[in-house]
Amino acid sequence: MAVDLTDLTAEEILARARAVAPRLRERAEDIEENRQLPADVVELLRGTGVFRMAVPKAFGGPELDAVQQTEAIEALAAGDASAAWCAMIGMDTAIYAGYLAEDTARRLLADPDAVTAGAIMPMGRAERVPGGYRVTGQWHFGSGITHCTWVVGGVLVTRDGAPEPGPPGTPGNWRVVIAPVADFELQDTWYATGLAGSGSRDYRAQNLYVPEEFTFSFAAPRVTGAAAAPDAVLRNMPGVPLGVARAALDHVRHVATTRVDRATGTPWTEDYRVQTVIAQAEMDLAAARYAVYGSLREQWDRLEAGLELSPDQRVATVLARVNAFRTARKVVAALFDLVATAAVYRPSVLDRQLRDLNAMCQHVIAQDQVVQSAGAHLLGGVPRNTYSLGLVPGPRPGRPEARVRRDGYERP
Repeated sequence: MAVDLTDLTAEEILARARAVAPRLRERAEDIEENRQLPADVVELLRGTGVFRMAVPKAFGGPELDAVQQTEAIEALAAGDASAAWCAMIGMDTAIYAGYLAEDTARRLLADPDAVTAGAIMPMGRAERVPGGYRVTGQWHFGSGITHCTWVVGGVLVTRDGAPEPGPPGTPGNWRVVIAPVADFELQDTWYATGLAGSGSRDYRAQNLYVPEEFTFSFAAPRVTGAAAAPDAVLRNMPGVPLGVARAALDHVRHVATTRVDRATGTPWTEDYRVQTVIAQAEMDLAAARYAVYGSLREQWDRLEAGLELSPDQRVATVLARVNAFRTARKVVAALFDLVATAAVYRPSVLDRQLRDLNAMCQHVIAQDQVVQSAGAHLLGGVPRNTYSLGLVPGPRPGRPEARVRRDGYERP
């Protein structure tokens, strides 16, 4: 039965996400074993309105800001990490539509709950032809591609077989193409230890024609305000690790109410070590969470007001994002150690949560390269990853620019 999602507010989407979290928790084992989201789980997510969160009000959508989006993703992650990860990726359809002409954007958003998957870093080639491009490439980590409508792929543009130049210091003219999922060959490559249910498969295309209007550059948004920043698709990512860590902490606090130390007979609620670990975890998670939401709110408000970001304001969201991933993993690892051998038996909530966090912490946005880029931006040096800072790769006066990474994860 179809669910009426018209006129949803941010509060209603958040309430629906919170209500669905226990059902996702019940399905977590099935999601992991399936290695992709089962169809009924996709429909659960669709029924929350999460996939339409960024659809503009002018297009009949709720147009949630970055804080509200992150809250909804965090609520879903308290149920299951893979489901929340796919929701976080899948709702980017409207963000990409902000770089397209209005008529094309409306075609992309004809179904406001359409899911988009794919990798934006330039792992493919796009040869210019009349009216568009012939695209060939293989992309990795297409999270949610098993249930999506649209697929994006980052490409470097060529003309007559030769790379078109991009800004000095970059690998070339970077664009993103958008096409129906049926136009790509999906490859069953996702055999992962964490985020196993995200269905993050490889996908490829060979000589695929993509019309010009279904391609864009992050340097040329059609919208203004906060949605025009190239890092808009990164802002709600911390919701996933924050939600997973919150769920793990709530789980161990519940376990502590009935557990007794076997060696001493001391209830866990009275055990000094347990009390300290729980309090430390709460302290670390709260600090990480407030940094994420505080910096997001300040950044969003300034960008919506048309104000420039200072280096410190730009870097604040970046460092809070990295810290959220790393702190969540640290918190869950400490809880895993506290629970000891009981945590290793399947099905173990903590075991899966730790593996999920280990997997998501391999994403490039949680790497030292991003921290270096933030420091370089503050000091006037050369960032290794300008995109993570919300800056379109390009030259800076008197300084060479770093090369754009060619995939979304750190790889050996």
